Amino acid sequence: MREYSVILGNLGNTCDRFCSGYKNNPDTLEMLRNAAAIPHVKGIELVGTWDIRPDNVQEMKKALTSLSLQCVSIIPDLFADPRWQRGTFSSDNSSVRQASIDYTRSMCDAALELNCSTINLWPGQDGYDYLLCTDYLGARERLCEAIALLAGEYPQLKFALEYKPKEPRTHSHIARMADTLLLAQETGKKNVGVTIDTGHAFMGGEVVAESIVLAKRAGGLLMHMHFNDNYGAWDDDMMVGSIHSVCYLETLYWLDRCGYVGWLSMDQYPYREDAAAAIGESILWLCRFDEVLTQYRGKIDELILQGDAVATSAFLRKAL
Repeated sequence: MREYSVILGNLGNTCDRFCSGYKNNPDTLEMLRNAAAIPHVKGIELVGTWDIRPDNVQEMKKALTSLSLQCVSIIPDLFADPRWQRGTFSSDNSSVRQASIDYTRSMCDAALELNCSTINLWPGQDGYDYLLCTDYLGARERLCEAIALLAGEYPQLKFALEYKPKEPRTHSHIARMADTLLLAQETGKKNVGVTIDTGHAFMGGEVVAESIVLAKRAGGLLMHMHFNDNYGAWDDDMMVGSIHSVCYLETLYWLDRCGYVGWLSMDQYPYREDAAAAIGESILWLCRFDEVLTQYRGKIDELILQGDAVATSAFLRKAL
């Protein structure tokens, strides 16, 4: 049985570098109510500082309980604070690096208060823009050291590293599945793994199903999933299945074969669309792909072994 969640901020006022807002921004409780009303949604991801802070943990806990929602992950804000413009855990400024570690500790404490098991780490500012301006070796050593430190201090939490090829930096230190798996293994901590954001994987030229298999072979390190869609060139954060329909069918198939039992979390930026409706469409598309899997799983097993692209195309034309 799939479990679906949504990042709370996706229901708010999504903005970009051209416009500070396309909608009126609802308050947190209204966004929570809107999330709870989306069919199949039982979980919420909270972004640190934006949604959750040390001073509102109990208030948030009460609100989640009243709406029968589970906090499935906290995403520390390691990307929007101007302090982090040159990196967080990888920063060569010891004060900035320590501040980012201390801040993440506060989010870990909030997660424990909310009975949340996962810290989703997307250090978006940890990367580089220009050549001959970065100590790649030192940056990766500092990044690894900080994550290992936090994972050691909070062994009851999972630290899921979310990779992305670029943005806001032109190059991210954790850009694709392979280098993220390497970093997770280098920490030496069993509670460090990976989040696949499907849109980030598409940007990196990955086939998501193959990335799922890599995480499985690396020791079962897939800890979380974010779902959205794009055209492959940028993180458009569109409705699931609007572009990569067949990819999502294959993704769900391989999640099952690799034994993934975590949440399927929606991470979209519906700039101009009704947010709850767009997120709901994503979940209904995933449900529809699951219906196809339920009906044709044996046939898909055969097609994969057969390796005949024409036969696979004929099947997909019938099934979809």
